[in-house]
Amino acid sequence: MTFPDRRVAFGHDEVDTESLELGGRWSRNFGTRTGLELVAIQQTEQVTIASNFDAPGESVAFSRESDLGESIGRAKLSYRHSDKLSFEAGAEGAFNWLEGETRLAVNGAPVDLPAADVRVEEKRGEVFGKAVWLAHPKLTLEGGLRYEGSNISSEGDVELEKTLYFLKPRAALSWAPSGATQVRLRVERVVGQLDFDDFVSSDSVNASTLTAGNPDLNPEQEWVIEAALEQRFWDGGAIVLTVRRSSLTDVIDRAPIRTPDGVFDAPANIGDGTREELAVNLTLPLAKLGLKGAQLQAESTWRRSEVTDPTTLQTREISGLRPLEWELHFTHDLPRLNTTWGANVFGSWRETYYRFDEVDIVKLKTFVELFAEVRPRSDVNVRLALMNAGDRGQRRTRYVYAGGRDVVAAPEVFDRDLQFGRMFYVRVRKTFGG
Repeated sequence: MTFPDRRVAFGHDEVDTESLELGGRWSRNFGTRTGLELVAIQQTEQVTIASNFDAPGESVAFSRESDLGESIGRAKLSYRHSDKLSFEAGAEGAFNWLEGETRLAVNGAPVDLPAADVRVEEKRGEVFGKAVWLAHPKLTLEGGLRYEGSNISSEGDVELEKTLYFLKPRAALSWAPSGATQVRLRVERVVGQLDFDDFVSSDSVNASTLTAGNPDLNPEQEWVIEAALEQRFWDGGAIVLTVRRSSLTDVIDRAPIRTPDGVFDAPANIGDGTREELAVNLTLPLAKLGLKGAQLQAESTWRRSEVTDPTTLQTREISGLRPLEWELHFTHDLPRLNTTWGANVFGSWRETYYRFDEVDIVKLKTFVELFAEVRPRSDVNVRLALMNAGDRGQRRTRYVYAGGRDVVAAPEVFDRDLQFGRMFYVRVRKTFGG
């Protein structure tokens, strides 16, 4: 029997974040049928990351500084023509920016990274209109159209500028054959928002994972077809079944970027794909089962996706999509004791990321929280909680392929099992005021 050589490694990560958000909303009605709403939002954030990893024969130092922000202005005009017909129209403008500087050194030698020093700006504008028609007391129709234009530019290590336009129609139908049953159908084109963190290189030195930046990304687009059935029962109970299929264009996933200094993994548009989802939501009052004041809420989503891998050219699932998610929430009100107790359960899940030379699988075990809230006085609230009662942990398994996943060779396997431990939480809240 043989055992791996003993090896001691030290890692240190430090993240400093400063953020600011300001916003305002103004609304006014002009008569009984017309209303105007104005919204303005300003967000800024500064992030500094420093990571170091030291092991026998290896020393890695990584740092990144990012300044980013978003400015949004929106105006919406609504008009109610009658009790059966209403309209909305408006416009939105946004300005997003990110300025990032990234440094990496291995054993004291600097490593040139793609998109290490860049400033990216996005100017985006959108106009929209919507009409809602109550065609029948049991039938409601909705139609809408949005037109979006954006200009994306990058300076620094990567210089580019491009302008994109998207037409986004939407049609929805809601039919209630009875007071307890409702059927909803939706067809819509959805355009995602770009994640500016994808534009700048990043690194996890403790996990030996380097991600290059890629400012030349297009937003992911999808045509969504959705059907939902809602059935209400008892007093406040409901179950909703939703089936959804999305046809995707410009899927944002992982792809290799080749430079004179080597091959790097990076976010990229890798082509078309599909995503299918089945979601179940349940609200179950338990009074009829003998627990007055108690309620159980549950939700679960199953997913299946397909995309062509840019490295192997084989079909696989989309990186980072969880095939199954579920959670349960139980609450029980005890008015005589001025107490509410319950439990929150967040189910286990799996995420898989497909890099050009690695398959990274992250599994998170089920998380259980037990809690009680006591109100000894009307202005005092005490919450006690046992968090991670089931001793949830995270397991990460990496399959690393020398030369890339398209090379036929057995991968190296790195397995890390982290246990977080149980946590106790106490909160005392006092309300002041007349």
